[in-house]
Amino acid sequence: MFTRRERKSTFVRSSEMEEGGEIKSHSAYPPSSGSSSWLSIFWSSALRTKTLASSSLHTNIRTSTEGLVRRLGLFDLILIGVGASIGAGIFVVTGTVARDTGPGVTISFILAGVACVLNALCYAELASRFPAVVGGAYLYSYTAFNELTAFLVFAQLMLDYHIGAASIARSLASYLVTILELFPFFKENVPSWIGHGGEEFLGGTLSINILAPILLALLTIILCRGVGESSALNLFMTTTKIIIVLIVIAVGAFEVDVSNWSPFAPNGFKAIVTGTTVVFFAYVGFDAVANSAEESQRPQRDLPIGILGSLLICAALYIGVCLVITGMVPYTFLAEDAPLAEAFSSKGLKYVSVLISIGAVAGLTTTLLVGLYVQSRLYLGLGRDGLLPSIFAEVHPTRRTPVHSQIWVGVVAGILAGLFNVRVLSHILSVGSLTGYSVVSACVVTLRWKDKSASQVSTRWTSSWQEGVICLVTVACCGFGAGLSYRYNASFIFLVAAILIAVLAVLGLCYRQVYAHPPGFSCPGVPIVPTICIFFNIFLFAQLHHEAWVRFVVLSIISICIYAFYGQYHADPLSSDLAYHGVPSEEAR
Repeated sequence: MFTRRERKSTFVRSSEMEEGGEIKSHSAYPPSSGSSSWLSIFWSSALRTKTLASSSLHTNIRTSTEGLVRRLGLFDLILIGVGASIGAGIFVVTGTVARDTGPGVTISFILAGVACVLNALCYAELASRFPAVVGGAYLYSYTAFNELTAFLVFAQLMLDYHIGAASIARSLASYLVTILELFPFFKENVPSWIGHGGEEFLGGTLSINILAPILLALLTIILCRGVGESSALNLFMTTTKIIIVLIVIAVGAFEVDVSNWSPFAPNGFKAIVTGTTVVFFAYVGFDAVANSAEESQRPQRDLPIGILGSLLICAALYIGVCLVITGMVPYTFLAEDAPLAEAFSSKGLKYVSVLISIGAVAGLTTTLLVGLYVQSRLYLGLGRDGLLPSIFAEVHPTRRTPVHSQIWVGVVAGILAGLFNVRVLSHILSVGSLTGYSVVSACVVTLRWKDKSASQVSTRWTSSWQEGVICLVTVACCGFGAGLSYRYNASFIFLVAAILIAVLAVLGLCYRQVYAHPPGFSCPGVPIVPTICIFFNIFLFAQLHHEAWVRFVVLSIISICIYAFYGQYHADPLSSDLAYHGVPSEEAR
């Protein structure tokens, strides 16, 4: 038997042999000799990638004892996307942003929706291109760039997911207590350490909450039982909240006073743009559909439809709520904490306020459920590849769920939700989503290059591939520079200069690279659409709290250390051969 290191070396030496349909790892450099420095060995390992050849395998992952079960249809995937995106935000964010933008918040949601649609087009192409297994942004970056980049993307996304799950669990606990307090027996008798907020210690450093970890434990048990049970709960809760939102829009439409829509943009267009940067995160969640690839019945057809369909449904609901809430009440009178509920109460429609609370509970439950589900599937992918301990790759023989990964995710979120004030941690949220979306957009461009051998011809000083990566990095840097100029009200010249340099980089991508059309769904306008996504995502990154920037740097350094001392030695592409394969042609139809 070969050792893990010997098998890895053998695999690298044989990477030039194309065997139909397998995703194999290869290094950008030949294996290092014994005299090579530790740094060169690290660099060689970090540059390993996965490559998907044309599929000719007939192995079906559903027959594997290590794989998940394909139980999710198109309707289930759309509900996963909607469930992940629409939470309490539709009842809170719409009103709080409207206080600054006025009725123009509708335009903010439209602009953010357009930006997310562009990101979703990139996700849809890659989901169609790699429909066989879990992994999402991690798998895409592993294939398009390298092993280290994939690990960094995973780390940034995972911290977002963990903190987000803890925050949502606390909000869910608070809403549940609010509903309980409608009954006289519970009113003002529920201590803070059970539901609302938490009992603070050590100057607020610790904030004890009991109900949030209990809710996380219940959802973790449901997810461990199987995708069928969790899908049924998601179906019920998502349907409930969609019905409630539609009732809110329908009832509120009769209370609209069109005079409240004038002036439409009282604080100018800049306030609308600032609102766009805030409400962008209300759409985050459609990427959860891509992480359901291994459990989708017809992934090549259903994943792109599920991603785009769920996003369009969310956009329509957000826009409807925005029009209703700003038409019912003058934007200056909207409440801070529960603007939608207060708007209906002011019209004497208190029963709608109760419905809004129930809708918020349903929305938070589905968002939390899908978030925990996605996290476990990402851990499963890294466990298979050896970048994390193999226990994360184990699938229950009868439940066919990654039980160990799911329990780990629940425990981490439970500890954060039960012990810490997650409002403090919210300053460092959204870094993973924005960087992950940017990398996915870049993956669309680079994977199109790899399909054409002509794009690998070297120029005088660098290869065509490296030249393209430089252009992509330039676009990202320009997006960050433009974002800083906008944030700190710098001279308009700096903003224009950043945009012009980005345009030149995009022109370089258009005229210096050769692109192919991939099988399945194809993102239109490559490379223009993906580069617009990168620019806008990094523009938003520049609007985040400075603590988020520090978190990005610190977590990246920690992740590199973990990879250097564990990942590079344990990564084993051979262990993934069964999992990473193309979907048989009959499943694609």
